Amino acid sequence: MTTLEAGEKTPTPDTKQKNKKLFKLSLQQKNWILSFHIGFAALWTGAVLSMFLIALRNKDTTDSDVLFALNSAINLLDDFIVIPAAIGSVITATLLCWQTNYGFFKFYWVITKWILTTGLIVFGTFWLFPWGNAAERIASTEGLDAFKNPVYLFDAKGVLIGSLIQISFLFVIIGISALKPWGKRKEKNH
Repeated sequence: MTTLEAGEKTPTPDTKQKNKKLFKLSLQQKNWILSFHIGFAALWTGAVLSMFLIALRNKDTTDSDVLFALNSAINLLDDFIVIPAAIGSVITATLLCWQTNYGFFKFYWVITKWILTTGLIVFGTFWLFPWGNAAERIASTEGLDAFKNPVYLFDAKGVLIGSLIQISFLFVIIGISALKPWGKRKEKNH
């Protein structure tokens, strides 16, 4: 117990409840943020699925202009949908964890989503994004001869397999969000 300074009033349960509510989202605010979170996740998932399908089509291209266009479309999706959607997803998730009872470390399913999402962002940033950019650049300069370039072949296969990995993990994250399969962590008593 702390002692009160002269003139201070003892906080009443009503005051504590009001102060607590100042730092929590209302149900409507939470629902709006959750709606944006789901929207960003849907955009991210749909764009990565599209990237995978385009990369799959890219393997059989017989026209150099189409080869460049497909590689360019992959990068367009990545730059203007995947990256902003991933950032939006992380921002809305952070707000939901910070301002609701979910917390950052209270539930195993939340922790798992954070780990998987962070892994996807790191993988996308340091591998998938550079592979896509390099493949587009090579297709632009070499045309169909890109299929003879081992760097292009590696990067194009990296985009194909990498986008498949990303879409798989995004579906896992969506499943975890819907099922919330693991319970609350046990609190340690000190």
